[in-house]
Amino acid sequence: MGKQIPISTSFTLPNGREVTIETGKLAAQADGSVVVKMGKTMLFASAVSAHKPREGQSFFPLSVDYQEKFAAAGRIPGNFFRREARLSDYEILTSRLVDRAIRPLFPNGYMNDTQIIINLISADKDVMPDAMVALAASAALSVSDIPFAGPISEVRVARINGQFEINPDRSVLKESADLDLIVAATIENVMMVEGEAKECSEKDIVEAIRVAHDAIKVQCKAQLDLAEKVGDKATKREVVPAEEKPEINKMVKEYAEARILKVAEGKLEKHERKEQFGAIRTEMKEAFTEAHGEEWIEENYEYAKEYFYKLQKETIREMVMATGVRLDGRTGKDVRHIWTEVDYLPSTHGSAIFTRGETQALTSLTLGTKLDKLMADTALDQHFDDFILHYNFPAYSVGETKPMRGPGRREVGHANLAHRSLRQVLPEEQPYTLRIVSDILESNGSSSMATVCAGSLALMDAGIKIKAPVSGIAMGLISDGKRNVVLSDILGDEDAIGDMDFKITGTRDGICACQMDIKIEGLSYELLEEALLQAREGRLHILDKMDESLTTPREDLKDHAPRIVEILIDKSYIGAVIGPGGSIIQELQATTNTVINIEEVDDKGVVNISSNDKASIDAALSRIKAITFTPEVGDEFDAKVVTIMPYGAFVDFAGKSGLLHISEMSHQRLEKVEDELALGDMVKVKIIGIDKRTGKLRLSRKALLEGGPTGGDRRDDRRNDRRDDRGPRR
Repeated sequence: MGKQIPISTSFTLPNGREVTIETGKLAAQADGSVVVKMGKTMLFASAVSAHKPREGQSFFPLSVDYQEKFAAAGRIPGNFFRREARLSDYEILTSRLVDRAIRPLFPNGYMNDTQIIINLISADKDVMPDAMVALAASAALSVSDIPFAGPISEVRVARINGQFEINPDRSVLKESADLDLIVAATIENVMMVEGEAKECSEKDIVEAIRVAHDAIKVQCKAQLDLAEKVGDKATKREVVPAEEKPEINKMVKEYAEARILKVAEGKLEKHERKEQFGAIRTEMKEAFTEAHGEEWIEENYEYAKEYFYKLQKETIREMVMATGVRLDGRTGKDVRHIWTEVDYLPSTHGSAIFTRGETQALTSLTLGTKLDKLMADTALDQHFDDFILHYNFPAYSVGETKPMRGPGRREVGHANLAHRSLRQVLPEEQPYTLRIVSDILESNGSSSMATVCAGSLALMDAGIKIKAPVSGIAMGLISDGKRNVVLSDILGDEDAIGDMDFKITGTRDGICACQMDIKIEGLSYELLEEALLQAREGRLHILDKMDESLTTPREDLKDHAPRIVEILIDKSYIGAVIGPGGSIIQELQATTNTVINIEEVDDKGVVNISSNDKASIDAALSRIKAITFTPEVGDEFDAKVVTIMPYGAFVDFAGKSGLLHISEMSHQRLEKVEDELALGDMVKVKIIGIDKRTGKLRLSRKALLEGGPTGGDRRDDRRNDRRDDRGPRR
């Protein structure tokens, strides 16, 4: 058999780069597989779905995993095992971007195990593959028989020098972008938006989405073209719809609809509302058992329970659209009661509590040194981050129990949203490594936004000079196509029944980050902009509430916080401060009880000295200045005589040494050095010259003595100066 010839299609990005999608060459036993190419970058994606549903499954068992092969960038993994291990946070976040975009497009009730695997198998260091991963996943589904209402694609849209660009190069993005979004969409509808901005306007976000959607349409058409070329293999398998029992649906509606509405209108708190809905289900089961018997219940109660949940959702949605009143009694624009507190934890370097309704975040800030930076090591990027944000969501926050197994994908995603929000307002130059930890103590919607608000307060409580406070709000939408109700500060229940969930963070001047998931078709840009403007009202209201605790960063750090002093030294002195094998810097840290970090930046040595004690910093600073001191002509010093020679005396001063020539000791001519100085004497000297070639210092004592030099002395000085300019005599 000869080499397999793939089936392929291609399209061109707005920047002129060609993208090719091919199938039929790799992974033939997968239900669908493709390779997406752009230049040297290649992404492989596979899609496999079981042919039978999983027994007892109540939600769609979809898994999406994106992993970068280190070989793609010509690297060996830096971990102990020297192989790809668990997914990095970056890979998890990229996997989530794909999952959130494709999950709503599988059939309702589809419970077959489905797995999407995407690998970066070849890389160009200036191409960011995360903007192409969903294209690869969707293409693999499109050429398979897996039921999927796609295709979709994702693009990065960034505003660079005032112009929107699609999938810009990494180097340009880092240097110039003031808005950076990933947008996912089908040909008809936007599905997902996530990104960050430097305090942009709501109109900017909407315009960026429009530009992105135009580019996505081209990519979706390319996938349809590829599926057509594949032929029968891309014909979707038949999905047997779940059995319906309309008579049971009718029974549930007749029994429960009025009861559900009464609870929904009760303006109850989360747990009480949950208990009363649960009580209705229990009473319904008892009533049906009494009417139809145990055998009927065993056969039909699962249907009854499913219809109950659908009825509960429909009833609440109709109530909100008909009356504009929500489950807790608020109107669409109302934000729940907020209270905040700062400096709650006395031993941390900064802390805050943010409570909004039944959602509460306790957040701490720790100031570390440059040695505490977080190393991020992916196939295409290794860097050190001096701003870290961790988000924890323990089970007790929702009144449940669950084994503690470390952060899951949800925690990583929420932490990233808060991280990119607060990063926009950090000072451009600050010597600390900052770590924020947000523990969610109570949750009923929007805990990631509570993290943003509490994190902003904790930064200000610590005395970090952020540009402006940041708040965040989670928004929702309930719509039947004609009636639209935009909801500010959604509850957990509203998230579950709503048609859109989007989170917006920002300052008083503009948006810092957003995360949006759209669950309905045909959402207009006008309605989207209306929702964004309503979110702005809520964001400003929350900032007003935060101002009641703290309006600006504290003037100084906490007394027990580490102090860091940063000085610049000449690059040539870095080795002198470190010493052979690090001996000098280690001795310095031990004797002064400080932490000292040195790094070379732009041909300068940047020295950070950290300690909780100012006297310790001053001691280390004095020692380093002595080592790195560069004397200049005209400087005066108290010097100690350490060696006497026939032609002069060697003296030590300010960590330096130099020769005090016999001719510069006195205005009178001396026969012997010993007539004027002895070992150990302290003598005041002045620098009167520096040899340009050797750097040797010319010292004088007589220049500081009363009475000017004689004519002969002046001639000697001129003669010596000329000699220095000419170099040594031969």
